[in-house]
Amino acid sequence: MDIQTEKIELAKRLLDTEDKNIIDAIKSVFESFDSEEWGDLPDKVVTDVKESVKQIDMGQGIQHAQARETYKKWL
Repeated sequence: MDIQTEKIELAKRLLDTEDKNIIDAIKSVFESFDSEEWGDLPDKVVTDVKESVKQIDMGQGIQHAQARETYKKWL
């Protein structure tokens, strides 16, 4: 199925639904893509932030309080 056909099928399904949860979920997807504008940040910063988020999602982060304690001399 080509992209235009997929878009039409999705639009039809959206127009046919009365489920507010589905509509909210679709809005959320679009909003998340809209909010990923990084502006003038350097590519290295964007890459590092995305990597950090991925690590947190995998449970590899540390608690904020622990980080503050570790780095309190610089705060």
